[in-house]
Amino acid sequence: MATKTITITEDAYDFLSAKKEDYESFSDVIKRLSGESDLLELAGLLTKEEADLVEKRIKESRKESNKRMERIRKSLQ
Repeated sequence: MATKTITITEDAYDFLSAKKEDYESFSDVIKRLSGESDLLELAGLLTKEEADLVEKRIKESRKESNKRMERIRKSLQ
């Protein structure tokens, strides 16, 4: 595979080095980090009302799922 040499600042190098796992190359780190999502990027995406509605529907969905699992468990006994 062909390689390229790039120049980065020392603070960028220190950042990458701190994120690097022992088994990773710097190329691996750059690829991993470039696809990484930061949850803080999602902050403010929903209004309080929208977030409350999403939370309510998730809870309802979990309740229904638990009911289905209980019915299945009972049917298998």
